[in-house]
Amino acid sequence: MNENLKEMILQSLIDQKEVFGDELFEAKKIIRKTDIQYQTNEESPELNRVREEVKTIKDSPKKSHEEILFEEAKEEWQLASNLDDLNKLICNCQKCILGKTRNKFVFGSGNPDADVLVIGEGPGADEDAQGLPFVGRAGQLLTDILKAINFSRDEVYIANIVKCRPPGNRTPLPVEMESCIPYLKKQIDLIKPKVILCLGLTSAQGLLKKKDSLTNMRGKVFEFGGAKVMVTYHPAALLRNPNWKRGCWEDVQQFRKLFDELVKK
Repeated sequence: MNENLKEMILQSLIDQKEVFGDELFEAKKIIRKTDIQYQTNEESPELNRVREEVKTIKDSPKKSHEEILFEEAKEEWQLASNLDDLNKLICNCQKCILGKTRNKFVFGSGNPDADVLVIGEGPGADEDAQGLPFVGRAGQLLTDILKAINFSRDEVYIANIVKCRPPGNRTPLPVEMESCIPYLKKQIDLIKPKVILCLGLTSAQGLLKKKDSLTNMRGKVFEFGGAKVMVTYHPAALLRNPNWKRGCWEDVQQFRKLFDELVKK
């Protein structure tokens, strides 16, 4: 049987399924000899093979038109299978104005298989110069905070809501965060942390999409991407307001307790 005829039979059976459901009509083999047509109830192996193909199509889960369009519209970075590849695919991003003013793209750093993910707001001057997150005074304080609850920077992963420094260290604009957060979500999907610690209100609101105060979010446990999320002060805020350190200490102790409970399960 030639390929065109096989395709016609297959398409005909598929069309029949679409109209009449899963019940297929009894098919007969057509034998041509000059101008005379003979019919027989014997079925050819080729027809049986076509029926098997139709059965496979019938048993396969159908994708909606929207799902097919979504898959076709995926950008290359969305298909990255590890953090290094993701970084290479997005490090030249120009989706928002921050791409034009940055010095270096700050992807994130740490253990790619970390159980703990720490998320800040955005790079500062030191981070913009070095291309690494939390390397200035606030970064040193973060290192001390993690050490106080028995985490080293090497065993956690650190990232930010936006990956380019806002001019003058201003708060990232909503459009800037919306452009960058999909990258962070992809990082979370690849890392698969058990717990996430959001540093500051911008980080918490950007990730959790909650219009609430830092005071109301502190001490609570949220969920995102299969991970438990807690919120505390940003280290830079602690440098400006040392009286908040006690509250931060209480937050991170609770965070460590949450982590230990999850690890035991």
